[in-house]
Formats: sequence, C-alpha cells, structure tokens
Amino acid sequence: MERNDGRKVDQLRKINFIKDFTKYAEGSVLIECGNTKVICNATVEEKVPPFKKESGEGWVTAEYSMLPRATATRNSRDINKLKQNQRSVEIQRLIGRALRAAVDFKKLGERTITIDCDVIQADGGTRTASITGGFAALGIACKKLVEAGLVEENPIKTTVSAISVGIVDGVPMLDLCYEEDSRADVDMNVIMTGEGNFVEVQGTGENGTFSMDELTKLIDLAKKGNEELKLKQLEVIG
Repeated sequence: MERNDGRKVDQLRKINFIKDFTKYAEGSVLIECGNTKVICNATVEEKVPPFKKESGEGWVTAEYSMLPRATATRNSRDINKLKQNQRSVEIQRLIGRALRAAVDFKKLGERTITIDCDVIQADGGTRTASITGGFAALGIACKKLVEAGLVEENPIKTTVSAISVGIVDGVPMLDLCYEEDSRADVDMNVIMTGEGNFVEVQGTGENGTFSMDELTKLIDLAKKGNEELKLKQLEVIG
C-alpha cells in the first residue's frame, strides 16, 4: 500500500536535525519529521527541585508548547487564557518521564536540565518528535558538561526516542502524519530506549478494537522506526 505522500507503510517521514539551532541553550536542535517541526532547547541550571536537595542527584524536566499558527488555524497563547492548556500539560509530563529514563541522576549531580519543546509547525506526531528531538538536545548539553569538566562521566546512560504507529484503513502504518492520524482506527505512541526496551506505550482503539496480532505488528513497526531514529540522534549529538 502506498500512502498519500508516497511512503511505504513501514517508512518514516524524512527526518532532519539542525544542531545548535538557537545560540544560547546548552543543547539545541530543530527536529523536522516531514512537515512537523519542533525546536528543542536544553537548559542546564545549577539547582534542583526541593525534593532533590542534598540528595546528590539531578533532575530532568520538560515544557511543551504549540505556537500560534503551527496548525491550519491560529490557537491562542496560554497566557491569554490565564492557564496552561491541559493537552500541553499532559504532553510535557510525558516528555519529562521519557527523557528521565535516559539519565543517571547521580552522575548528573545536583543540577537540573529543562527541555523546552516548541512546536512551530504541526502535521502529526508532535509529542513523539519532541521526545526524539528533546533527547538530542539533552545529549548535546550533557556532552558539554563533560567537556567543561562539570561532571566526571556523561550522565546519559541510553538513548530515548519515540514514534507513532497506527492502523489506517485496516493497514498497520509507521509514523502517521496528521491526515492519517485523524482517521486512524488505532493510534499508538511508542517510546523506547536504545537497547530496545520500552519506556512507555500509549495505544487507543479510536474507532474500534485491535487484536494481539495487530498489536504485535504495530510494536514491530515502532521498533524499526525507533532504531532508525536512534542512529539519527547519535549522529547529531556527535
């Protein structure tokens, strides 16, 4: 089956990283997954949340935002609503959980790395792109900590990437764009480490149920996609 953009069902969209996309962040990338584009910046601060004080351990957290006109119609900034969009809150918690799986907090020491993910153009898979790009920014920042002599060993213990899979018109597919995602019978996000272990799996039968055989096919597609993303991440981190 050929998709609207000409891809095969097991093929990622074109993935591109632009390293050092912004000037000041300790780690910065623009990740492009097809027409989805997310700026991911990692900021290192010499402080930790209260629950980590005097623990000798660091922390990793994340924030997520979709900028106005990232989509076909303009969405309002959160500041205009005087509260954060609940979807953004859910996604940034997911990003933080995913990226913490990559870090040895003892080796990081008592410092916090915040990953800011700002979607400037959305065409499906913004949360998975944010995790994948967020890890690249995190890896760059941690490498700089080692080079500056601020940590003895790199606190990164594994890669973390994420990809969407789904069943569209009865066919399991990898890396759904918005048009595919909007009509998917089953939609799933799969977050994995570089060793092929799972950090989180979010799967929903949007318009029906799915079988164990279909689940296995989706997981196999996600494994393939995440392995390809890992190689791209390692290349950009250097």
